[in-house]
Amino acid sequence: MTGIREITPADEPAWRDLWRAYLAFYDTELPEEVYRSSFSRLTDPGVADYSGFLAERDGVPIGLAHVIRHKHGWQIADTCYLQDLYVVPEARGTGAGRALIEAVYTAADAAGTPRVYWLTQEFNTGARQLYDRIASVTPFIVYRR
Repeated sequence: MTGIREITPADEPAWRDLWRAYLAFYDTELPEEVYRSSFSRLTDPGVADYSGFLAERDGVPIGLAHVIRHKHGWQIADTCYLQDLYVVPEARGTGAGRALIEAVYTAADAAGTPRVYWLTQEFNTGARQLYDRIASVTPFIVYRR
């Protein structure tokens, strides 16, 4: 059974390993200062708009989710962006990814931010099989500067 909980300061080594693997999946490396800053914000009780969860199996972290809550111009309630979602390859297909997303849904509902959205790359077919079962795909294409 996969357990889900909020990230705590004691989780930094395991969180780093998971986040590094997630970033490697997207061929990305980040400088040490980004790791420090991101983890600090994730575990700072004074930061209300950025948080994270860990999935655990038998007490071992096997996945993570990072969440950003923000204002939205088309609605009164804030919205919730699931920025990062990762499960170690050997735990994929076990329900850990779904459990992380459902934890985000539950936290968003509790915070009064029932709208949750995320992005993935088109080639991420394994994850998209899950996403297609628990969310609706939108017709939007993402651009960035």
